[in-house]
Amino acid sequence: MTLAEFSVKRPIVITMVTLIVVILGAVSLSRLRLDMLPSVELPTLSVRTSYAGASPEVMERLVTQPLEEIIATVPGVDEMTSDSSEGNSRIRVTFVWGTDINTVAIDIQSKIEDGMNDLPEDVVRPRVDKFDISSLPVVILGISSKLDPIELTELVEDQIRYRFARIPGVAQVDIWGGYNREIRVELNPQSLKALNIPLDRILQAIRDANLDRPAGKIEEGKYDIALRAPAEFTNLDQLKNTVLITHDGAAVTLGQIAEIKDTYEKVERIVRVNRERGMRLGIRKEADENTVEVAKRVLAEIEKVNRDFPQAHIIPVINQGNFIERSIQNVANSVLYGGALAIVVLLFFLRNIRSTVVISLAIPISIIATFTLLYFGNFTLNLMTLGGLALGVGMMVDGSIVVLENTFRHRDENNETPFYAAIKGTKEVGGAIIASTITTLVIFLPLIFVRGISGILFKELAYVIIFSLICSLFVSLSLVPMLASRLLEAAEHKTKKKSGWISRLTNISSEFLDALNNSYQGFLELALAHKGRTIFISVLLLALSFLLYPLIGTELLPPSDEGEVRVNGEMEVSLRLELADEQTKKMEEIVYPAVPELISSVVSVGSSWRGGGGSRGEINLSLTPLKDRSRSNVEIANDLRSRLENRIPGMDIRVQAPQGQFILSRLIGSGEEGITIEIRGYELEILDLLTERVLNAIRDVPGVTDTDMSRKAGVPQREIHVDRNKAADLGLSVRDVTRVLETAVAGTRAGEYRTGGNSYRILVQLKDAEKMSIDDILNLTLSTGSGELVSLRNLVRDESGRGPVFIERKDQQRIAYVTANIADRDIGSVAADVQERLYEIAKPVGYDLRVAGNFEEQKEAFHELIISLMLALVLVYMVLACQYESLKNPLVVMFSVPVGAVGVLVTLFITNTTLNIQSYIGCIMLGGIAVNNAILLVDQAGLLEREGKSVHEAVMEAGRRRLRPILMTTLTTIFGLLPLAFGIGEGADAQAPLARAVVGGLTASTLISLVLIPVIYSIFHRKGN
Repeated sequence: MTLAEFSVKRPIVITMVTLIVVILGAVSLSRLRLDMLPSVELPTLSVRTSYAGASPEVMERLVTQPLEEIIATVPGVDEMTSDSSEGNSRIRVTFVWGTDINTVAIDIQSKIEDGMNDLPEDVVRPRVDKFDISSLPVVILGISSKLDPIELTELVEDQIRYRFARIPGVAQVDIWGGYNREIRVELNPQSLKALNIPLDRILQAIRDANLDRPAGKIEEGKYDIALRAPAEFTNLDQLKNTVLITHDGAAVTLGQIAEIKDTYEKVERIVRVNRERGMRLGIRKEADENTVEVAKRVLAEIEKVNRDFPQAHIIPVINQGNFIERSIQNVANSVLYGGALAIVVLLFFLRNIRSTVVISLAIPISIIATFTLLYFGNFTLNLMTLGGLALGVGMMVDGSIVVLENTFRHRDENNETPFYAAIKGTKEVGGAIIASTITTLVIFLPLIFVRGISGILFKELAYVIIFSLICSLFVSLSLVPMLASRLLEAAEHKTKKKSGWISRLTNISSEFLDALNNSYQGFLELALAHKGRTIFISVLLLALSFLLYPLIGTELLPPSDEGEVRVNGEMEVSLRLELADEQTKKMEEIVYPAVPELISSVVSVGSSWRGGGGSRGEINLSLTPLKDRSRSNVEIANDLRSRLENRIPGMDIRVQAPQGQFILSRLIGSGEEGITIEIRGYELEILDLLTERVLNAIRDVPGVTDTDMSRKAGVPQREIHVDRNKAADLGLSVRDVTRVLETAVAGTRAGEYRTGGNSYRILVQLKDAEKMSIDDILNLTLSTGSGELVSLRNLVRDESGRGPVFIERKDQQRIAYVTANIADRDIGSVAADVQERLYEIAKPVGYDLRVAGNFEEQKEAFHELIISLMLALVLVYMVLACQYESLKNPLVVMFSVPVGAVGVLVTLFITNTTLNIQSYIGCIMLGGIAVNNAILLVDQAGLLEREGKSVHEAVMEAGRRRLRPILMTTLTTIFGLLPLAFGIGEGADAQAPLARAVVGGLTASTLISLVLIPVIYSIFHRKGN
């Protein structure tokens, strides 16, 4: 008993099973988490450490290089990059995909522990961290206030921060731009010189007067009583009255030689929120939490916090939840609209509401059943999983269409009852449906094994399509024949005339389809009479379409409007913060009036993460939703770029329009959305020279904007070299000498001042130290081992120079980068032109120039996908060979695949869509979908041949019988994908290239295959004539 026969004879069983699936799917849907992208554990680790006071060269030689050598011994290292800045070292290690990152992290930490003896004694123990996408902030809040900066910081740290930290699902709250209270002791240099007081003695005096020591225990009766000697400062007067020395019989106190200030730590960064001085909060969610739900809870808490703390105003600056929710909603709408269009197509062809309902049930049942897979497979509802449903919605009815159409034929031509017509019709086409479904499924199998970024993106998409199509296969072989046997009219009832507008529409549809069938029969007859010309025309169309390939362009990821624009202004290295802020304000005056679409803005002025002083001003602009504005973020960025060009002297300005792929760029590792050129070598001077040459060479390449280089002019510095022998003769160490310098200029922590439950550092430094001359600093004194005083200039010598801001390395070799944004052109074309310019640059032996970053990742991804396409086509052929028990018929079917390239290339060219990961996946999908129509033709022709018809008669009759189901399955797939192909709304345009490739390729493949496949079949089977 076949499944169809069982279903027709046991309708209650099939109905109950269907209801169970629907209920499980509905419950699963209610519990699914929403997120932007699939959950993934990246094979990436970072190793960070610090070594106070070390220059970039020292950090590289003594810390970074030894750590790199240790890490390189761990198996599976794919790439290693590092940067060494003043006092800091950071190494990022990427392993081959499939590496157990937890085991590797333990292995690296263990090897570093074993090699600690090779590192400087004072280096901070290196920390090994995994890179986790969920650790990125899901919401960034801006806080503005009229409060004093210290009061605002304390309000945020003591109260507001914990209001957000206690929200369910929030893992961490980061504070940026705060002002930390500090008790600063500013020493008068003249007083120090007059009284001959060394700096180290002042530090020791403050520490000795600010103690809280246990004094042991005493016995008192039957109890042990703890003794304490609390001697901490309880007010600033006690600090001022600290006795330093006795001079001429009188005590000299700290307040006599220093000014005690209750102030805040030196500001390293200025933050403005909506043009007012403020702070930022970064809200990070727990790994397994729903991003959208956490964002909603945060937004709800904002209203309560603003009400409870009217002295501060909080706004959401960046909200991942909003973008995710709108993106998910747009893709979900594509699923609904695509399903609705597919149903309209069915109604047009079937001209019967009952029949349309029977077939249409395959769509919601298959989708709901797929939610069960998502839940039990621990998937999230993201752009990839929903995109899989949107892509599959039109294909979910293919099998049902073929079953119902064949049931109609048995009922109408053989005058069978719906009961037996459903059983026989399903049995007759069951094999072809299974084969066509399996060919579609196997096309996705290689995607599951793809490595790298493509595997991250499309593994879940492949699972979803596979599962939904398996569900639709069972629906077509069970539920559809069962419903058809009970809901369809018998042949004698069907012949009754219908009245009214339904009849007129039915007649129009019938006349159109009859005319189309007659035209097709005539065209097919002509093609069979001129087989050579038909094949030549098909090959010619394919060859001509490939002429469009160079005009289409390539890129890694399709653009997607994220609703944000970033303006970065680079200034001279080590420019003072207040001057950098003035420059940034000039930039703001130009930017704000030019962006009426602005919702909120955050300005950050200070050093970049690599260091180098206050040399960067950044403006982050949040825009209104895409549907509420007439300009895209790219158009806004281009407008700002033209307005800002050469307007502010001393500032290099770059404008970026993030394309909704921020997280993906973090996955790739470059973090850059444009193009990156690597310059590798050893000598920093030669690297700098080559970097300048590369920068000048690519500036005028069409599409290149906002060029920049990673290595800047060195930081101006004075190097103080300690004479070790002289210091040792006086009983001093190098540390003793350098600590005096540190205290004088940067300041030294001399203890903690505790009040109100909080602790603040006491910093000792010379008054106006930053403005002192080097001679004044060298006149300072320190105590020798015997208590005598000695001047610094007797122990040191100073030299002027410039030092590098930081030193970068890749795979244990020094490296510099030139980066650029790309406007109005694809990255593939730009990269090709840039590579030509690089060939023209002369370089010494041992130095290398190469285009890397996104372009390098693009090449690797395309290589993986091309291999997947080849493997997928081989699998399709093997499945067909098993189905037909023939090596010849599968070849006939496979001719429908290459002609699909005609439609793909033409569609991408017309819609101005690049070849990217998404469109490549569309080509892979097309390989499994395009063969379905050919399978129906070849399967039917073979059946008719076995019934005794000639090859010519068989292909003509197969074309007549299968034209309507082929058109139905093709048009339902195409119309089901159209909403996604239009890419309307935020997030939806990321999936559009995939849908466009399938729509264009399937259209061309169907139109050409309806003629070409019968011709090829007749040639392969000509001996049967």
